[in-house]
Amino acid sequence: MFSFFKRKPKETAAPAAAPVEEIVAEKAQEPVAPVPLSPAVPLPAAATPPAPVIFPPPPEAVQEVEIIPAPAPSAEQKRSWLTRLKAGLSKTSASLTTLFVGAKIDDDLYEELESALLMADAGIDATQFLLDTLKKKVKDEKLTEAEQVKTALKALLIGLLTPLQKPLVLGRHQPMVMMIAGVNGAGKTTTIGKLAKHLQAHHQSVLLAAGDTFRAAAREQLAVWGERNNVTVIAQESGDPAAVAFDAVQSALARGTDVVMVDTAGRLPTQLHLMEELKKVKRVIGKSMAEAPHEVLLVIDGNTGQNALTQVKAFDDALQLTGLVVTKLDGTAKGGVLAAIARTRPVPVYFIGVGEGIEDLQPFNAQEFVDALLS
Repeated sequence: MFSFFKRKPKETAAPAAAPVEEIVAEKAQEPVAPVPLSPAVPLPAAATPPAPVIFPPPPEAVQEVEIIPAPAPSAEQKRSWLTRLKAGLSKTSASLTTLFVGAKIDDDLYEELESALLMADAGIDATQFLLDTLKKKVKDEKLTEAEQVKTALKALLIGLLTPLQKPLVLGRHQPMVMMIAGVNGAGKTTTIGKLAKHLQAHHQSVLLAAGDTFRAAAREQLAVWGERNNVTVIAQESGDPAAVAFDAVQSALARGTDVVMVDTAGRLPTQLHLMEELKKVKRVIGKSMAEAPHEVLLVIDGNTGQNALTQVKAFDDALQLTGLVVTKLDGTAKGGVLAAIARTRPVPVYFIGVGEGIEDLQPFNAQEFVDALLS
């Protein structure tokens, strides 16, 4: 699993305000008081929200805990993950590995390899880089066997993707505020639920902000994940998503919560007015806590090919992304888009997902990923 730094001891929570309306799914719980907006940093009048609705977890879910590293996965869990990853990338793996079976090292092999990389969504730039470097390596090292060329390609891919491999470090801020963006259908809200579970495995208390106020079911969907993980969800039936994010950060500061994850409305990068709304959310989070958000993650669907690269560029330009989560690398996913990202917009890939289960979201490891592609 992960290995994170130990964080500093946290401050005591601020006093609570008067209680507000609560929604509890099929459970009787103790009411959780909202945290009023800081008078020192008022929101614009137009952005003043109605009173927030809080989905509270059981009291024990927000208790103070000592942060220690989560236990490492067992050998069986590791094998299970690698098997699922290989199965998810099997289509691309088959098209690449079969090229080297009994092949001669000639122009035909390079042409077929070029086609396979392009079909895998590696993009023109990454494909040309890999081919040019591979040809030079074959010549310099006097490689004569197809299996040697395959091994050389494997090493080049690992070298290309390793800079994207970066751990998500906990404990640097109290709380650490994460803003999560992505287009509709990328699996953003589901990813937030899975990440909450991972963070809890590292003894982090988590608070979620339902900032996707444009989609009718988004609030309820996040509330379900909150109940499933015993995590508090700050939400509003309507209102400004930036105000929801502000309230959530203020609440986390008062409670001594470790991590706040702010869900945002899914939108296409071509919808410029909605991208401006995302920028506003980020600015308001910065008013609620200095230097926040500390992480700005983009969730992308691994099946969308070069369109995923377009999304990375657009969201990075607007929000200055700190990391990516690549989902749905199962079945039809091609996986080569990570090579395209590495060449043109090398934003770190924190996690990749190969299915719907909680355990199907794991930290990105370049060696494991390339082994699944070229084993």
